[in-house]
Formats: sequence, structure tokens, C-alpha cells
Amino acid sequence: MAAAAAAKLAVAPTPTRHRACAPLAVSSATPVTISLSTVTHKKELSTPPPAPPSSMPTTKEVVASGGRAEAMMATPPSLARMWREVHGADDWRGLVDPQLHPLLRAEIVRYGELVAACYRAFDLDPRSKRYLNCKHGKRHMLQALGMDNSAGYVVTKYIYAAPDVTFPIGSCSSSKKSRWIGYVAVASDMETARLGRRDILVSFRGTVTGSEWLANFMSALAPARFDPTDPRPDVRVESGFLSLYTSDDASGKFTTGSCRNQLLSEISRLVAEHKSEEMSITLAGHSMGSSLALLLGYDLAELGLNTYPNGNGGGTSTIPVTVFSFAGPRVGNLEFKNRCGELGVKVLRVVNVNDPVTKMPGVLFNESARVLAGRYEMPWSKACYVHIGVEVALDFFKAGDIACVHDLQAYIDQLLTCTDDITTVPSRLIVEEEGMSRRVASMFESWRWQMAAIRAGELMQALGI
Repeated sequence: MAAAAAAKLAVAPTPTRHRACAPLAVSSATPVTISLSTVTHKKELSTPPPAPPSSMPTTKEVVASGGRAEAMMATPPSLARMWREVHGADDWRGLVDPQLHPLLRAEIVRYGELVAACYRAFDLDPRSKRYLNCKHGKRHMLQALGMDNSAGYVVTKYIYAAPDVTFPIGSCSSSKKSRWIGYVAVASDMETARLGRRDILVSFRGTVTGSEWLANFMSALAPARFDPTDPRPDVRVESGFLSLYTSDDASGKFTTGSCRNQLLSEISRLVAEHKSEEMSITLAGHSMGSSLALLLGYDLAELGLNTYPNGNGGGTSTIPVTVFSFAGPRVGNLEFKNRCGELGVKVLRVVNVNDPVTKMPGVLFNESARVLAGRYEMPWSKACYVHIGVEVALDFFKAGDIACVHDLQAYIDQLLTCTDDITTVPSRLIVEEEGMSRRVASMFESWRWQMAAIRAGELMQALGI
């Protein structure tokens, strides 16, 4: 993004303002955020930002509070030593509140760049023979995008998806054809040494094609039924995302089954190949891609594909599964959330509080509409969408460019360009900036209410009302 972004100041109205190194992150059930002010969005770089350092900044650079955070600051740890905490082993306690830990922030940015690579590599030129596929061969894709040393990963498989949707009469009839939607990669030997484990990465782009947009609006909840021996019909997810994940296109030039089958097969192969090493499975996506990442994480854990025999007395080892979600919508109901929690799937959601996509589906029927007065479950509770995981809340917008609030590069820039300096802002300027924030934020209201009406109609239809 090339223009300056103004952000709301959501802290106590005192003359001294702390410009946070990163926004305060809290549970999705607690809508408290700390905003970043006067952040300038950079133009998209031809090369990505430098790789995150292998050790923590000094205590002078980052102020941390709380026993565990202070201990980490006293002895700056490397990523190799605390990767499990960075990947949510303890639900990111002490890493997101009161301030985003520098190692975690660096990892969020790194995975964000690996997701952004999907957009940069996606061929949207109708004249190209690779139209709606990846511009580059998988062996050189990351390097071709200017990512130094291929960002430390080796791409092993491209992933294609085809939602089972039909365009209105008279529209394009190619809605069910598979499109390139992401890739599977594994950390190189050098990157494995830096990370402290062999990381298996799956990266998904967001919505681009018309059929994907149609799938996004298929907001009725449907049973996932991933495990044939225990289908769990109460675990329900959005039917459009489920269609994109499970539908098959036998006529596809590059496909070998559904998006789901491609992913489960390749991840199983990589787990078997590296079973003698410590591993992690990282699933990252933007917008619709974050929904696919979450479905995949649940699928892997439900089927037990993140486990393997450890050779010690017949026991098994469990590979941590972590989802890094950027601007992701809700995916399923409360039973889906609870089951992901039981299976140990960790989810870190990076959202912009001004991004309407993160409030869908379930604009009206969501977490807050399930129970009355905290005690009485409403009749439509089973049809309510629920967010999953720990939320890192950003707060940015750009007047005149409403799409900015959902742009992945804007998310990354917001994390990259903020500082940890303490600045003093006169009270008068604080009041003026807050007034400007309210005026610009009002631009989004009509759009949000239109989407709310659409979603409400769909949910009413799904409930048979």
C-alpha cells in the first residue's frame, strides 16, 4: 500500500501515548485492542523483508511484564529453543498480552510473506498458458519471487481446488474447474537448524475467482464428517468452504483428486519421510485461505495424521498443528471450535478490527447470539458461527481505499512498520484524531449493514424460517 494509514487510538485519553511495537492481542471473546497510529504502508517490495533474527532483541528494545515474559527477556531465547511456545503450545500466554513478543511477531510476518507469495505467483493473465495457475515451477517458485534462499523452504507440491458451485444462467460455465490455490513446502536442512524442528508448511491464498466468491456466500452450516468411523454430525462448518476443500475435478490438467486428498496425501508422505526428526505442521492462509487452513488442521488431527510411531515401547508422537490465520472469517459452529480444542489444534488469528470479512459469516448469529443472559441457550444456537483461537487485533484503515482493510500486504506492513518508541501527543491532537477516526469509520457502516442483511437472509433460509 502506498498511502499513509490513520489508525484509531483506543487507549485511555491521557497526554502520554505509547506507540506499541505491536498491537495487544487477546482472546476473541475479549474485544480489547491497542491501536497503531500514523503508520505508513510501504509499496510492495520486490524482495521480502529480511529474515527474523535468531535471537531476541535486548530488554532495552522491548518492555515485557509478567513473570514468564520477564524471564524470557532476561535470557534472550532463540527460536529453536522456544518454537513450541511461539506455535501456541501454551496458547500464547505471555506472548500476546500485554505486548506482542518480538519472536512471535517475526514468525507471524514470515508466514504472512509465505502466504503473500501465493498471490504474487498466481497468473491472472488470460493470454497466458498458465492462466489461473502458478506462474513458476515449484522447484524455483519462491526464489523466482525474490525470496532469498527460497525463504528456507522447498516446495514439494502445488495444491488445486474446485468448488462445487454453479454460476447463474448465462454466466461462465467453467466454475467447477480446479484453480491453483497454494502449495506444500518443507523446511530445508539449514532452516530446520534455525527453527529447531522440521517444519511442514501449507500456504493458501484467498478468494480470487468468481466460483470462489460464490463459495464464500454459501453460508449454511453443513456437517464436516471427515472421520468415516466417527462422523460427528454436530460438528458443522460453512458449506462453501467445505465444498472448496472436498470437491473433485477429474478433468483438471494438474489435479489428482480433491484439494483435501491432495493435502492429506502429501502431508502423510512428508511425515513418513521425516519421522525420525522433530516436526511441526504449520498451516497459513489469508481470508478464504485461512478457512481452508483451519479445515485442514481439524482434518489432520481428527484422522490422527499428525501422529506417528516413535519406536519407544510402541508409543506414538504427536506433531503440533498450528494455524496462522490472516483476515479469516468464521468457519464453523461451537461444536467445531470445541472439537478443535480437544484435538489440540492451535489457531492464531491476525485481524483488522475494521475488516468486515473477519465478522462473517454470522454477522447476526454468532458467539454473542447463542445464549441469553449468559444462561439460556437460544433455539438457533446450533446455527451460530463461532471464531476459534487467540486473536491478534490490528486497527488500521485508509480513507478512500476501503479494500485496504482486508489487504494482506497492509496487514504485513502494519506489523513491520510499527515502532516501540514512547511519544507524547497533546490531548487536543488525540481528540482531533479520534474524531477523524470516527468519521472515516462511518464509511464502512452501510457496507456492513448490507452484508448483514444478506447473511441474515441466508441463515433464515438455512433454519427453515
